[in-house]
This record gives sequence, C-alpha cells and structure tokens, in this order.
Amino acid sequence: MAAANDQPAKQADQMSEHILLDEPTTSDLRGKVTDAWNEFARALAGVLPSLPEGAYVELTLDPTAAGVGEAVYSVTISVKEDGHVLAFAVSNAQLPEGYRMDRAAVAEMVALGWSPPGVVEGSGGQFGLRTNTPGASRLATTVARTLRDIYGAPHPAFVVYLVHDSEDEPIDAPPLGTARHEPSIGDIERAELDLEEALISGKDGDPLAGFELEDQVKMVISSMTKISVEQLQVDADGDIGIRAGSAMVFVRVRDNPPLVDVFSPILTEIEPSEQLYVKLSELTNRMPIGRLYCANDTVWASIPVFGRNFQATHLMLAVQVMTGLADELDDRLHGEFGGKRFFGEGDKPPVKEPEDHRTGMYL
Repeated sequence: MAAANDQPAKQADQMSEHILLDEPTTSDLRGKVTDAWNEFARALAGVLPSLPEGAYVELTLDPTAAGVGEAVYSVTISVKEDGHVLAFAVSNAQLPEGYRMDRAAVAEMVALGWSPPGVVEGSGGQFGLRTNTPGASRLATTVARTLRDIYGAPHPAFVVYLVHDSEDEPIDAPPLGTARHEPSIGDIERAELDLEEALISGKDGDPLAGFELEDQVKMVISSMTKISVEQLQVDADGDIGIRAGSAMVFVRVRDNPPLVDVFSPILTEIEPSEQLYVKLSELTNRMPIGRLYCANDTVWASIPVFGRNFQATHLMLAVQVMTGLADELDDRLHGEFGGKRFFGEGDKPPVKEPEDHRTGMYL
C-alpha cells in the first residue's frame, strides 16, 4: 500500500525494517480471547443492575458468522419487579436437527445453574434461571460460559446483543465488551454523520486532516461497519476487531513509525513445513497488497497502511481485502495443512475442495 506521495526507496526500505521488528505475533492470541470473554462478563454484570424494570437484554450467536446454519443460539435476560432477574436460554426444543446439544452439554447447562426447560415459570421449552440484581455477576459469568462453552461462540465479537424495553424501544446501555450491538437506523445515521463531519472539517485538501491518526482510523472503520465510533469493538490492546465470517481481522494503530496494521491470525497451532512456506510464498506473490507468513506456530496475513499522508481509501481497501482473504484462506489452508482456525472451537471439519478450485478475487 503506497503513501499518497512517492517515498524515496531508501526511506521505504528503512520503514519496512521497522515494520518487520514489530509483528503482531507479539500478541497472545489465546489471552486476547480470554480477556475478551472476561471483559464481556464484567460489562454485562455492570449493566444489569442499572436497567429499569421491564428491560430486556437479548444475546444471540450470529449464525452467519459462526457457521451454525439455521440454528439460533440465544439467551434472553429480563429485569422484573423488586430487582428480580429472569434468564432463558435456548434448548434442543428450539434447535434444528444436527445442531442440538448432546447429553453432556445438557448436563453442563444444569451444572452451570440453569434449570431444565419448563421448571422456571415462563421458561416454556427453554432453560431458565432466576436470580436478583445482587447476583448479576454470577449470572453474567453463567451467560458468558453458556455462550462460549455450550453454544460454541468462539469470541464475544460473534455475539449480537440488543437492550430494549417491553415495547421493543431501545434502551441506551454501555457496550458489552466486544459483543456487537445490533445497529439501529439511528446508529447507521450517526456513523455516516461522523464521517461526514470529518470530511467537512478537513483542511488543506485532506478530508481527515486535523484529527489524530487513531481517530481517523476509527471514523473510517465506523463508516464501513455502519455503527457509531463508540460502538466499535476495541479490545484491551487497543485493537479494533472486525468479524470476517470464521476469522477475525484486527486493525492496530502504531505510532513509530505512523502505521495502521490490518492483520489476521489465519491459523494457529500449525506445524511449519517446507510445503507450507512454499504455499504462503506463492499466495503472497498473487496478492494485490499485503503478505502471508508463518511465525512460530501461527500463519498471519498482514496489510500495512502508512500513517503519514493517511488516505481513508487505502485503509478501506486494506480492510476489504483482508476480511475476504481471512474468511476464505483459514478454511482452505486448514484443509491442506491442519492447525486451528483462530475461532475454531466448535467448527465442523472443513470439506476438501476440488484441486481446480480457484481462490476468489482477492488472490
């Protein structure tokens, strides 16, 4: 990805050396996922006591993102009178054949504190749990473990949530970690207004001039994902997470040198081999921008966007390429070389594709 004006070759080479010294492999991937779930549980525990009577929190595993077909795994929490809280979780009665829980999973639901379907008043065919606002922390932990361990949500970013009243009117609530708020028309309009304001406020012909690089990046990603800047999924490392089917793409802003790194851990726990390195080299040569490489036991895809003379269109192209690339390659490379997709827990084994299958438009 070139900067807006040409850089001397020597300066470009020096910048490349700096980039190579700070790879995203320094991230603890398993730690990032664990931290994200802990953050989600803490946020949910903090939100529940603040909600008014009659409020509902709906949490749903995105079936498209998680690859669970027509199955809808969800948990609904409702705030009742006198601080009582009811939670209902989907059981096999609501799940299509092929996606139902086995006996061990049902037993684990009960062990987590859920009552079997029909036991708690109003639960019908769902698992039920009754508590009160002082028990919000324990309930939040139970819900997080249910989504992660039973329903197979690989990361809170695959959970879509909505907070509303009994009339289905939205209720303003703090973000639930990196879970995705179901965007309303108002959210989309705010995202568009944020970028429009940036464009109007630009100086010297640069539509985002006058804003810090981090703010520029957030406004661009907000516009692309159609949510407000405040609702972007930003983890403890400051990385913005973007769902990409079965993969996750991160956008990281670096200060020295000014750089926006768009990267994705395609596969983890992989055994490096000569065949793997050859494959990654061949794929990299066919990529319009960016590269694929293996470091330690992880295959990475990375597209750097220079922060000097930052251009929004450069970042938009990098994100578009990376989201398509990551979602396609994690399946294909896993089928050929094994290892784990970054969000591989609960995934079904990939189907071997015909040898004449061609990678999509990104390669």
